[in-house]
Amino acid sequence: MISSTTIRLNDKLKKELQKDLDAAGISMNTYFMMAAKQLVLQKRIPFEVLTAPEIPNETTRKALLLADAKDEGLIPDDSPSFDNVDDLMKSLDED
Repeated sequence: MISSTTIRLNDKLKKELQKDLDAAGISMNTYFMMAAKQLVLQKRIPFEVLTAPEIPNETTRKALLLADAKDEGLIPDDSPSFDNVDDLMKSLDED
């Protein structure tokens, strides 16, 4: 016996999910059935649960703070400057 279940998704998520499932040739019903069966078999969520990356991330946040400090004259700006692309490329090749 099969019973019906309603799943609520926001429109954007549903559209993105449907696009990816269509590309894989899998119906939405099949996808949720597969996920449910795997959870029951494995006794765990059958995929890695990720969170959206923090924007800006810690590295970017530090770079922004450093750039602001240089702009404000709080620390010396020892970054090289270039008048043309050739000199920039030469400098990059040296590193």
